[in-house]
Amino acid sequence: QAPRHGDSLMLTLDTVLQLLVEDELDRLFDEWKPNGACVTVMDPATAEVLAMASRPAFDPNDPSRVPAAAWKNLNLASMYEPGSTFKPFVVAWAMERGLLRADEQFDCERGAWRMGRRVLHDHHPYGVLSVTDILVKSSNIGMAKIGQRLGNGGLYDATIAFGFGRRTGIELPGELHGLVRPLPQWTSYSIGSIPMGQELAVTPLQLLTAHAALANGGTLVRPRIVVHRGRSPAQDVARLPTERLPALSITGPGPDDAAPTAVVSRTVSPQVASWLVREPMQEVVRRGTGRNAQIADSAVFGKTGTAQKTDPDSGAYSPTGHVCSFIGGAPPENPRVLVLVVVDEPTVAGDHSGGTVAAPAAGRILENVLRHVPLRSTRPQSPGAY
Repeated sequence: QAPRHGDSLMLTLDTVLQLLVEDELDRLFDEWKPNGACVTVMDPATAEVLAMASRPAFDPNDPSRVPAAAWKNLNLASMYEPGSTFKPFVVAWAMERGLLRADEQFDCERGAWRMGRRVLHDHHPYGVLSVTDILVKSSNIGMAKIGQRLGNGGLYDATIAFGFGRRTGIELPGELHGLVRPLPQWTSYSIGSIPMGQELAVTPLQLLTAHAALANGGTLVRPRIVVHRGRSPAQDVARLPTERLPALSITGPGPDDAAPTAVVSRTVSPQVASWLVREPMQEVVRRGTGRNAQIADSAVFGKTGTAQKTDPDSGAYSPTGHVCSFIGGAPPENPRVLVLVVVDEPTVAGDHSGGTVAAPAAGRILENVLRHVPLRSTRPQSPGAY
């Protein structure tokens, strides 16, 4: 678009939060020395991006010394298999379709289960687990059994409904669409792989936007980083509302091209979404793989992910290369903020899991955000438990 003299541009970014996230990402990068890492902080009600950072980075005052990898904003221009951070969407979709009840239990076969021609494994030998504990302990076998109820068609519908396989539409260049293969290309393996977050590729921003739909009561909202455009900076500031937009509001283009909050679709009911956030995802942090994301003054909900990378030489999953991630928010009863931390292949020796590498940084960011961002009085109360 051609520039117009006198135009102003207001972003959703919060300067204080941006500085906090940049510092935390530098700390994480120094500690684990990964190939790359990124963080995005989002308001789940409006999908406004409050902070976004990516590493490696560069000094914009010295563009002549920018390494090639630093030009990529990993939040929207990298793709990876989401691993266990994808599991809540499968549970939510099965519950929404009446194929799964919150009080059901599944035999997780003591850690090894033959599914057709393959044998699925869990990290630990679990017996009978509830739906909540399947997510808390991140059981691949339990998720595969839930996936069987949906079948490939239902799993595909869930994947598309939560926005995967297409760009989110944020006002930034270079966004990738992820990878979801056409349904005819799915096989009998897909029923076990998709529920554990394999056989598809997502961008961090796609994943965060999809989790925002669970946090806000089931509505998928287009993320945005531009909040206002206008001709006169003075007039624009005077016209801005004093409070953030209420949750799930749908606004059209306003005066001087004010950016709308675009509702994309309804994914699941508020009851199902609220149950996922308040019960299993809160338990993930309270006693599961996300314990390192706990903070002092608020309960936290979330999900860890530890995805194996593909070895480019063999085409098989690498035993050493991982993408470690944690998606989390707070407070569970009225989510004000979501944080996603993604770390690509940490190289320092240690436990390369999402709970160890990404969760601590996410917890520190959440704690700082909750101290800084005031609670919106216009936010409607979350629906009751499912």
